[in-house]
Amino acid sequence: MSTDTKAEPPTAPFNVESVPWTEWREGVRFGGRVRALSDTKNTTARIGVAIEELPPGKQSCPFHYHMLEEEHMLMLEGELVLRLGEARHMMKAGDYCVFPAGRKTAHCLLNESGQTARFLMIGDRIPNEVCVYPDSDKIAVDALGLILRANAVADYWDGERKDEALD
Repeated sequence: MSTDTKAEPPTAPFNVESVPWTEWREGVRFGGRVRALSDTKNTTARIGVAIEELPPGKQSCPFHYHMLEEEHMLMLEGELVLRLGEARHMMKAGDYCVFPAGRKTAHCLLNESGQTARFLMIGDRIPNEVCVYPDSDKIAVDALGLILRANAVADYWDGERKDEALD
């Protein structure tokens, strides 16, 4: 396969039901399943598209916001609570929201209902993304492959030999 994405032919249409679900979980709080539509057919899509399901009693992901990536969400079935900054919003089928890049308002989804909820997620895939997690005081720097503690902030000159002359 060529590394020149402009030389790749477009992906032929396919039915989303042909994409298998991938189940995941982390502890008792987080879990669900996802159909990663943009990851099929060896595509190199710049935009991620996925259908996700969140079972009752689960949270979609850690509370976070993106510095470079924009996300869009469309509720397809069921009900979820969108935690958006300090606010909580009930979302049901047909409801839509966008999380613009660079806004310092974190978000996550909570299924406090008794039924599985299904939603569509669309978002940028930027290799130099920086993602902030206010609840756990972390910052992910994708370009470096690092997740750092935000409370370990240093001054620009910290650790530099500023009081040593050049020899």
